[in-house]
Amino acid sequence: MSAEISVIGALLAFAFYYPLFMAGAWILGGLYYYFHWERDVDHEHGPSLPPQLHKHPFVSILVPCHNEARNLRETIAWLARQDYPHSRYEIIAINDGSSDATTQILEELLDEHPRLRVIHHQHNEGKAMALRTGALAAHGEYLVCIDGDALLDPRATRWLVYHLLTGARVGAVTGNPRIRNRSTLLGKLQVGEFSSIIGLIKRAQRIYGRVFTVSGVVAAFRKSALQRVGYWTTDVVTDDIDISWKLQLDHWDVRYEPNALCWILAPETLHGLWRQRLRWAVGGVQVMARYCRHLLHWRSRRFWGVGLEFTASVVWAYTMAALILLFLVGLVVELPPPLRVPSLAPQWHGVMLGMVCLLQFAVSMRIDRRYEHALGRKFYWMIWYPLAFWLIAMMTTVAAIPATIIRGRRRARWVSPDRGIQEMADHD
Repeated sequence: MSAEISVIGALLAFAFYYPLFMAGAWILGGLYYYFHWERDVDHEHGPSLPPQLHKHPFVSILVPCHNEARNLRETIAWLARQDYPHSRYEIIAINDGSSDATTQILEELLDEHPRLRVIHHQHNEGKAMALRTGALAAHGEYLVCIDGDALLDPRATRWLVYHLLTGARVGAVTGNPRIRNRSTLLGKLQVGEFSSIIGLIKRAQRIYGRVFTVSGVVAAFRKSALQRVGYWTTDVVTDDIDISWKLQLDHWDVRYEPNALCWILAPETLHGLWRQRLRWAVGGVQVMARYCRHLLHWRSRRFWGVGLEFTASVVWAYTMAALILLFLVGLVVELPPPLRVPSLAPQWHGVMLGMVCLLQFAVSMRIDRRYEHALGRKFYWMIWYPLAFWLIAMMTTVAAIPATIIRGRRRARWVSPDRGIQEMADHD
């Protein structure tokens, strides 16, 4: 009996208590962030007005793009409407070896938007290389980076620049991505996910000291900080995670600004979602493997929480995979008592975990309601989130380590993502 408790009991306990503990940590951190920075704003009238800047430094908006003919006109049009002095910012589109009509569209847009500059790569060099090219060509010290299929809120640039202007050690600021295609269940679930999971985690990590990653779709950087750390790494599949770790290990601060909204397209098929989450998982493993030795230094102690959280999430995924495998094997062969998993059906602890998960969704949606009208209507759909997304997260994390080993250290190239059924959500 003791052996049974020590093996299966320990696995079940960790599988239950780890997500329960992390949900509590995210809720507490998110609430502290809210009461410290967000509460004293009128929530009924959307995001607060950006702060007045005592000066307007020149800003370069970088748009790395590959085969973005369908979205590029809209993306550039939104960038041209930024609430920032028009003479104080430029737009640099880096066309990275596109094979569709992206090249032609960018050349046409040059006549429509005088602040637009275009750089063409002959071959697909990858997003990191496109960002490097744009940064080196930029006239501004402050860089706002946005994907070629995203729509940047007109006030976002001012919000992002505010942090870089007022914090001498701020190396990067991550914005607040919002899902704009939500015609399927997966799209609706991701609306809640970006609020209750991603947004709440970034708030909590900002409070606890270090942010795991800026958002790859919308972030601002200090060019001199990028130069110190060698810009974006070209042989990792998630350049956003890598640059976040490089900056913070060099003792630059990374902040989260929820008012810097950016409307994005998300995968709405299981295949597209799997590819996206596997890429995220592989990127996390790559970064952890590359920089784990730096975490051993006392100077990196503020990063220990992020490293421990990621390591625990990987252990949790393998724990869940082991429990599922043992249960399935136990259906066809008789396992010794220490290895028997009696059931995978939710018991009292599963119900409790589900309730805590819904509490997390409720808290985060309450905080985020100012950024998106009628967000509470998506709460109903979130009851399906643990079943669908936790399973995908577990499977992609388990697959990430062998995938990382097989992949090795080769250049990361563009692979066009699944952007779902592209219907614009009502976010006015």
